[in-house]
Amino acid sequence: MIYPKFIKPNDCIGVPAPSAGAYSIQKINRTNRAKEVFQELGYRTVLSKNILKCSRGRSSSAKERAQELSDMFQNKDIDFIICAAGGEFLMEILPYVNFELLKENPKFVAGFSDPTGLLFPITTLYDIATIYGQNFGKLGRKEISKYAKDFLEIINGNQLEESSYDFYEEEPLESITGLESDNLTKEVYWKTLDDKPAIIKGRIIGGCFDMIATLAGTKYDGANIFCEKYKDDGIIWYFDNCELSMEETIRTLWKLNELGYFKYSNGIVFGRFGQNKSYFNYDVKSCLQDSVIGRLDIPIVYDADISHKPPCLTIINGSLTEIEVKDGKGKIKFILK
Repeated sequence: MIYPKFIKPNDCIGVPAPSAGAYSIQKINRTNRAKEVFQELGYRTVLSKNILKCSRGRSSSAKERAQELSDMFQNKDIDFIICAAGGEFLMEILPYVNFELLKENPKFVAGFSDPTGLLFPITTLYDIATIYGQNFGKLGRKEISKYAKDFLEIINGNQLEESSYDFYEEEPLESITGLESDNLTKEVYWKTLDDKPAIIKGRIIGGCFDMIATLAGTKYDGANIFCEKYKDDGIIWYFDNCELSMEETIRTLWKLNELGYFKYSNGIVFGRFGQNKSYFNYDVKSCLQDSVIGRLDIPIVYDADISHKPPCLTIINGSLTEIEVKDGKGKIKFILK
């Protein structure tokens, strides 16, 4: 596994917009504030010229978004890349991205949600570690949250361990300026499918469940290559389900299993589901129990802090990882080898 260099003050952060741009005054405010935050922290930034543009969920055409990203891969002045925002259509750029440039100039790429479409092939096909947890705009709140601070510590290389948070957001506050804090009012409680404590060790990979479902079985899906290469370590899968219903989740897990995703799995972690939609009165536990992973003899964790319902832990894709779940609390440790 190739671990690009972590960032340090005075380094340059490239911020492409490979999915959506800022499409409302609130998101524009947040993006502008994020730029100020990174500058105050001592970083230089190169922002996409399309970062404040958005038409039908796209910051620009697929080719233009891909070229922008390829240029940042190649630009030796850029030390680290953080995607501007999530969205719906990052997969459109993949045929046009020059990944060979990243192989020649490895650098960390970080993002959250739709940018999984970029992180997943980079790690599974090209053996380069990536970082799931925050997009650039998420750092543009009036107050930097604890989990955003943890993200900053991890991308600085100062922190390789995290613990579950105390509270999460079930419903966000009304967005007036875009700079509002998270509405963390619900108690965090990590669960396991068998209701027992769990310790899971292995090589971690995953991301936004919706995007992985889209990539699965395409030429941008390197899951089997990754799993075969690291089968002796065992694989930890983590999934952040944004919008899929319980029934879609069951079907997607069946598909991933048929594609061989779970062949060498030592454990699977699901974050809090972004939506609890079901036609047959499933809740998360019964959904996972009735799916193919419910029949696997491995720990299955759910309601973890890897979610569109913040806070969200920062995950170093491709790293050796140890996860412990006990009494509703979770700990995670990354080992970079």
